[in-house]
Amino acid sequence: MAQTPPSTDSIDLAPEIIEQSPVLQRWQEEIPDVRQDIQNDPSFRTRIRVGYGDSGEGSVSVGVEDVFLGRSNFTISGDYQGGDRSSYGADLHYYVRPLGSAVNLAPVVGYRHLDETDGVNVGARLMLSLSRSGAADISVTQSWVAPGSSQEAGLTRVVFGYAVSDRLRLSTDYQRQNTPERKDDRWGIALEWLL
Repeated sequence: MAQTPPSTDSIDLAPEIIEQSPVLQRWQEEIPDVRQDIQNDPSFRTRIRVGYGDSGEGSVSVGVEDVFLGRSNFTISGDYQGGDRSSYGADLHYYVRPLGSAVNLAPVVGYRHLDETDGVNVGARLMLSLSRSGAADISVTQSWVAPGSSQEAGLTRVVFGYAVSDRLRLSTDYQRQNTPERKDDRWGIALEWLL
């Protein structure tokens, strides 16, 4: 709950210091609800990724993860993986807990094309934020492409990312694809740019 701040006269600081500090200016207008800010400021960030994977003869992957839709709990993600077993798709997520939570869960709905099937992609994502700044996190996603059809495929994906600077992260990616015909395991490494 925000409170009325004290007047400028009661702050024992030089006016020049207050003029140069956006934080002090904000606190003079209204004392913010810091707990609310911590709960609702996302503990993970939008990421653009470029990577390389070992799906057979090797493949290049590109994608964008968790583009926030306004100040809502909705995000969208999309990716493309080349190589002999190419795939691409886009998903919508809705994080059910406040975005500042260290542990969050999101239903996943989207479209995915795999080399053997394509269709609606539904599932869930677990996001474990190891750092408030998005410097490190682990995500686990389980989804099904074309559920209920004869070409249904299950996808399990685990991604671990760790920042090497304030804008760049390295991430590792493991993906298991289960189709009626076969099971595929893919490993990859990517460079992610944090937005």
